[in-house]
Amino acid sequence: MTATSRGAFIVIEGLDRSGKSTQAAILQSRLQGPEQSTTKAVLIKFPDRTTTIGKMIDAYLRSQSEFDDHAIHLLFSANRWELASTIYAHLAAGTTVIADRYAFSGIAFSARKGLSYDWCRAPDIGLPAPDLTLFLNVEPGVARTRGGYGEERYETEDVQRSVRVVFERIGEEMKTDGQGQWVEIDASREKDLVARNIWRVVEPLSRGVASSLRKLWERDLTT
Repeated sequence: MTATSRGAFIVIEGLDRSGKSTQAAILQSRLQGPEQSTTKAVLIKFPDRTTTIGKMIDAYLRSQSEFDDHAIHLLFSANRWELASTIYAHLAAGTTVIADRYAFSGIAFSARKGLSYDWCRAPDIGLPAPDLTLFLNVEPGVARTRGGYGEERYETEDVQRSVRVVFERIGEEMKTDGQGQWVEIDASREKDLVARNIWRVVEPLSRGVASSLRKLWERDLTT
């Protein structure tokens, strides 16, 4: 970490049961290992179910309450904005931030319901933009065989397939607009191999980033 660098902002996205939480924890541990003695890393999970808004989202995901599709989308976005200042503070202090899901999940899960893609994206314009987004790609049929599948509202194979299509659109948009790296990782493989493939992409960022932090879809902020 140099005097002028900041922490890296890394987002891990993917379908349900693609291994996001497992790989995020492995990555955090790797970043804080003895060979990375200058690195600090924190893990943030979205939704953050500990806040007042997060508790409302948790009840919805567990099918214990109902919301209009527009309303729940805005609650997910508000939950991310709750932690935006925390993300900025960590990065400025030189700490790497790993996010397990982010705005891209919000767009993908809401747009697949038939809500306007642009409308779904709008509430998250201006959030801190990740330096790297890792999309853990796994066939919905493979994800369905993993432990815990089906415990929450969106964990059905049909939903996951349509969500995947929206994620593909987001990935292409991110690459075209220069919104930071979007890297697809084959998450159907053995856990340790997936972790090694992730590390190969993350390692160049592990000691800090010299460039200033961008904002998501920042060109929309000036139009």
